[in-house]
Amino acid sequence: MSPSLDRVTAIALPAQSRIVDIYPTTDLADAYAVELPAGASNDPEALARFVFSQSPRWAGGLMRVRDALVSVFGLKTARHLQALDADAMKERVGLFRIYRREPSEILLGEDDRHLDFRLSVLCSQEPSPASTRRLVVSTVVRCRNRLGRVYIFLIAPFHRLIMRASLRRAARAGWPPAA
Repeated sequence: MSPSLDRVTAIALPAQSRIVDIYPTTDLADAYAVELPAGASNDPEALARFVFSQSPRWAGGLMRVRDALVSVFGLKTARHLQALDADAMKERVGLFRIYRREPSEILLGEDDRHLDFRLSVLCSQEPSPASTRRLVVSTVVRCRNRLGRVYIFLIAPFHRLIMRASLRRAARAGWPPAA
């Protein structure tokens, strides 16, 4: 594997993403990019499913701690979302609801009492002589209240670590091939 193929880079939200103007204001906005090798899938849903299946084991432990803490406030937990019926799970990628599918992008997210968030998984082509393909995962969060602002302040560093680690692990595992 080329050393650049597992390098995860923090970038600005991509201008071509539908996520850019989804909320009038945001309390968190970030994006991470990784190069896709020749022959890798262009299907953003398949790539999203693959990336989110590559979360490091320690992230599961953090989610269990998160769920224990937020359940006291009546917020949605991973256990609640995993218990949805089979029809509801068809419109989810992992824990995330699918809001929009496009040929090069899928929008995921969830709305809750404390905040709303959207994730974009975008396959982009760099306008360069090398025509590098990248996968960009972006997140935007809009807090609804003080609980949301405290929550995002506390989890933002972990969110960033998990996103970078999941993308790096996916690149090292080998991307799903193009259909």
